[in-house]
Amino acid sequence: MTDQQRRRFLTQATAVAATATVAGSLSASEKECTAMSPLIHNVYFWLKNPDSQEDRDALIAGLHTLREVPHVQSLFVGVPASTMERGVIDTSYHVSEMMMFNSVADQDAYQTHPLHNKFVEECSHLWERVVVYDSLSA
Repeated sequence: MTDQQRRRFLTQATAVAATATVAGSLSASEKECTAMSPLIHNVYFWLKNPDSQEDRDALIAGLHTLREVPHVQSLFVGVPASTMERGVIDTSYHVSEMMMFNSVADQDAYQTHPLHNKFVEECSHLWERVVVYDSLSA
């Protein structure tokens, strides 16, 4: 993926995330419609040993194995970018991943998929904190 493609992908995904609706506030008919909407799954990891390149590489390698889960439509694994410092940018995390699913149901299935469970089992010792942002198109 070229830098330009990566920027375009991240810009589009950020736009989707920025306009996302909180599912709990939707009516029953809106919930039915959004259940089949694309879902963006953003996960941020803080390593237990942030100075360990080996731990960072192991987590990144583990995240790449999740590409094999059939429900995952796309996967981007990254580290904080060296962009201009601004008050709204948080670069305190060490590794991130962004996935796209076709629906909430697909994301739910991913959560219990054996490859996801294996990733958690093999890599959870590497992180001390994880934050997840799941977004639907508004």
